[in-house]
Amino acid sequence: MGIMDTNGMITVKRKDDNAAVYDQVKTDKPNIPSARKLGKHNKLYNPVIIPAWCKSCGICSAFCPKGVIGCNDMGAPVIERPDECTGCRFCELHCPDFAITIKERTMKTRGNQS
Repeated sequence: MGIMDTNGMITVKRKDDNAAVYDQVKTDKPNIPSARKLGKHNKLYNPVIIPAWCKSCGICSAFCPKGVIGCNDMGAPVIERPDECTGCRFCELHCPDFAITIKERTMKTRGNQS
């Protein structure tokens, strides 16, 4: 196994008469890390709150693993960082009033908050 640089060259270590020899081999693909390798998700999600149904219990904001949902001055949930949502649906599953839902963003809704 070797190390690939961004130009698509792999440096391979091999033994040659008890000496370490390094060869460079050209590959087809450059070494550009994918989004998944960087720990980011390919999919984006929009948390949607229905204010008429919400009683501001705070469960969604208290247990959101990424801190996507916060509370305003009145204690009502607000979406503070929608791009951090991983789509775990914890808020959706634990909301006693079914006032929050998670929707996967499509190409039309990317960048929109709702």
